[in-house]
Amino acid sequence: MRARLVPHAAAALITAVVLAPLAAPGYVLRYDMVFVPRQPLRWEMVAPADALPRAVPLDALVSVANLAVPGWLLQRLALAGILYFAALGMARLVPTGRLLPRLVGAFAYAWTPYLAERLLLGQWGLLLAYAALPWLVAAARDVRAGRPGALARLVLAAAPAAVTPTGGLVALATVVVLLAATTGVARQALAAGAVAALCAPWVVAAVTGAAGGRSDPAGVDAFAARAENWSGAWGAVAGTGGIWNAQTVPGSRASPLVPLATLALLAVCAAGYPELRRRWPGGAGRLAVLAGGSLLLALAGTPPAAPGMRWLVANVAGAGLLRDGQKFLIPYALLVAVTLPVGAEVLARRLERRLDRLAGRVVLAAALLLPVAILPDLAFGAGGELRPVRYPADWTAVSARISAAPGEVLSLPFHGYQRYRWNRDQVVRDPAPRLLGVPVLMNDALQVGDVTVDGESPRAARVRAMLASGEPVARLGVRWVLVREEPGQRVPAAALAGLRPVYDGRYLALWENPAASGAPALHPRRWWAAGAHLLAALLVVVAGLAALCTRRAPWYRPHTRQSEEGYPWPSWPRSSSPPSSASHSGSSASTPPPAR
Repeated sequence: MRARLVPHAAAALITAVVLAPLAAPGYVLRYDMVFVPRQPLRWEMVAPADALPRAVPLDALVSVANLAVPGWLLQRLALAGILYFAALGMARLVPTGRLLPRLVGAFAYAWTPYLAERLLLGQWGLLLAYAALPWLVAAARDVRAGRPGALARLVLAAAPAAVTPTGGLVALATVVVLLAATTGVARQALAAGAVAALCAPWVVAAVTGAAGGRSDPAGVDAFAARAENWSGAWGAVAGTGGIWNAQTVPGSRASPLVPLATLALLAVCAAGYPELRRRWPGGAGRLAVLAGGSLLLALAGTPPAAPGMRWLVANVAGAGLLRDGQKFLIPYALLVAVTLPVGAEVLARRLERRLDRLAGRVVLAAALLLPVAILPDLAFGAGGELRPVRYPADWTAVSARISAAPGEVLSLPFHGYQRYRWNRDQVVRDPAPRLLGVPVLMNDALQVGDVTVDGESPRAARVRAMLASGEPVARLGVRWVLVREEPGQRVPAAALAGLRPVYDGRYLALWENPAASGAPALHPRRWWAAGAHLLAALLVVVAGLAALCTRRAPWYRPHTRQSEEGYPWPSWPRSSSPPSSASHSGSSASTPPPAR
């Protein structure tokens, strides 16, 4: 019983160390991470009218959760859940009977440059897929083996990943690759179809929306993987880093020793891969295929593949999702985290045979600490970068006035991301669409250095053209114009011509348009997106009930002595037929169980 709780304790320790600053009150606001006290549910969160569904159904789920949980608590539960379940899922997935290698896997997966950089970019929705992937791989293994309740567990593991388009694609690719070319075709098709149904909300929203499906090819270079030290972009990606935004890279990544430490880590992984193939004869190769594919996507924006990616983005609808290829690196990070403890265990056994058990434990302890040594500044909120702040009272006042007379809002200055004094000068996405219970028209173009990557919304493009020509924005017909007062960000007086000021605070000013037109009619196609959301929700509910009905033992039940004498992980069968009792050992009958 005590040994089973150790991975939980390790996961809790990682979570507490990384998220320590969140013990203070307030909200952590960085780039895409925007939590608010109460996020109203709007049609734009279910089926965006003229924007791509990048946060569908994530935003709608947050709004529903906000009905029961305040925003400050919801943010902490989400971030803690990501770290905790990422560490715990990997500890359970590592194919070993020893406790210390399991902990090596937990640290190798929950303490990575990928997680740190995406966390600093505020992409917590993508990190839900990161945390879910070990559980999804385990469920896919059980589906291949025909174990009871495996399909239900697979659906539940894929559900957190499918709340964003990128996570949904990663989950679908994982299921297809791990279950392809096996017997029981109907069962494998059912599993892939279930994951595809979970992706239906954002797929249907994209098909029924008015946003252009093609994206600006300039984004390929802007979002390409970048160098973080002397090893270049390829070296950064090999260490699961290389994010396009230099402002979200921990300072330790610039150390000249990082590539050498990464090389040592990958050498241990290489030593563990042959052993992983022996323990998972039907799964290790498939995991390698997934990892290789994610590596190719991560490097697709760099030479020599960049021209092909630019053509794809400019000519194929939906290909803009591939511009930031580094975000697809999740399967590669998983393979690294699985092979590192196995490789460390192989090296430890050799030292144990030649020296003593203490030498082997030293190797395992070093492997456990290696990810932390490579990235020490993930601790304590990425070196203090993840510190909560409070929303100014201006937001409450403005929200109350708009709620009294609902209508569409234009948010100015027309920048989707901005630095705010009240947010410690950190860049964050405009909070207005989540704080205000009405449609908000904001800029979907993104400034990356000196490059402006155009968005897909035709209305946003019209606003940019009007502001550039000095036309008054009142002609748009919006009811309200919200002006965010920040140093160096001024709205031309000509743009506000014809508007009536109704609120002027320290950080926000609100103007009303007397000539506002009525609210746009609800497009009938939005009901298709609503139906897709209901389908996905129903699928999750049914899977949850099925998982409860087929659960064989509670998680807290201790192993018997007999179960502890062999490998406690299920083997990965070469086919989907139920494995024999011998195959559960994960090794040949002649191989003795490892010492604990």
